[in-house]
Amino acid sequence: MILHKFKNQSDLDRAAADLIIAMVRAKPNAVLGMATGGTPVGLYQEIVKTYQSGLVSFAQAKTFNLDEYVGLPVTHQESYRNFMQRNLFDHIDIQVANTHVPDGNAADIDAECRLYDKMMFEQGPVDLQLLGIGGNGHIGFNEPDSQLSRGTYQVTLKEETREANKRFFNHIDEVPTQAVTMGMGSIMQAKVILLVVKGQEKAEILDRTLNGPITTQVPASLLQTHPRVIVMTDCDVNYKVSY
Repeated sequence: MILHKFKNQSDLDRAAADLIIAMVRAKPNAVLGMATGGTPVGLYQEIVKTYQSGLVSFAQAKTFNLDEYVGLPVTHQESYRNFMQRNLFDHIDIQVANTHVPDGNAADIDAECRLYDKMMFEQGPVDLQLLGIGGNGHIGFNEPDSQLSRGTYQVTLKEETREANKRFFNHIDEVPTQAVTMGMGSIMQAKVILLVVKGQEKAEILDRTLNGPITTQVPASLLQTHPRVIVMTDCDVNYKVSY
C-alpha cells in the first residue's frame, strides 16, 4: 500500500480526481470501478470541473458501481443509480450504456448477481477501483462476517451500516435492509485500488485496515494482500510498514 495524507478534504478530492483522470487520459477506454456515499462527492465534482474545462473525455470509458440497495426505486433520491447520474454521469460525456449499476429491483436477484459478474468478466478487468470505507470496515457492502463472498451477491446490512446511512434518508425505517454488492473477490481483481478515507472519526478503522491483522471481521484489511493499493486520507494515521 501507498499512503498519502492531506491537510484538508479539498486537496484530497483534487488528488483523487487527478488520479482517475490520469487513468482515463492514458487509457481512454478504461474500466472504472465507482463508489457512492458521502466520500466521493467532492472528487466527482473535481472530475466534472476538469471535463467541463475540456481536459478529459469519458466517451469511451466504462464504469461498474460497487453496489445498490435492494427494493429502492431507481428514481429514489438515494438509489445509487440516481446518485451516480446526479453527481457524475449527467455532467460528463460518458455513454449511459457503458455505466453499470447492479439492479436492486431485479425479479431474480441471484440471476442479476451472476449477470453482473459476467459483464465485469467480459468487459474488465477494472483498471481502477474507487473505494470508501465504512466505520465497521466494510467496503462496498461487504460487511464484517465469518466469511466473505467472492462474487456479486445480496447482503443483509448491519444495523450500524443502516444507522450510518440514515443521514441520507428522513428516518432509519426508510433505509433498506438489504443491498446487492460486488464481492471481495471482484473488488480484489482490479488492477489498481484507490481507497479514499475522510474524517478523523475514520482514523481507527483505517489504522486497523492498514496495520491490523487480515481478517474478515474487517473486510477492508484484505486490501493488504493487493499489490497496488493507493490510500488517500486526511486522517492522522500512519502505515507501519514491516520488512
